[in-house]
Amino acid sequence: MSDQISFDDFLKVDIRVGRIVEAEEFPEARKPAYKMKIDFGPEIGVKKTSAQITKHYTPETLIGKLVMAVVNFPPRQIGPVMSEVLTLGVPDDEGEVVLLTPDKDVPIGGRLY
Repeated sequence: MSDQISFDDFLKVDIRVGRIVEAEEFPEARKPAYKMKIDFGPEIGVKKTSAQITKHYTPETLIGKLVMAVVNFPPRQIGPVMSEVLTLGVPDDEGEVVLLTPDKDVPIGGRLY
């Protein structure tokens, strides 16, 4: 378990729901990954990212999927892609990423609380 943080610390992390609108292979990545564009609605807009999620997903199955992502980290260069958000997931029993998704259809841009 990590060190305890205050509720105010938690509120600094802006986690929102977005809809994947584009997904494609990312052959330049060191480990198998996809490049994606995720729409977070009019307040935040469409953001680019990459994710090592090739074990359980294909680009075709990602399109339209709702995902949770941190939207207020500074952009980070991942090879030729400037990643603007951190898409969230948890490991399966083999350590492969399973995306965090709402279990109901919810409006994009909604903040986790």
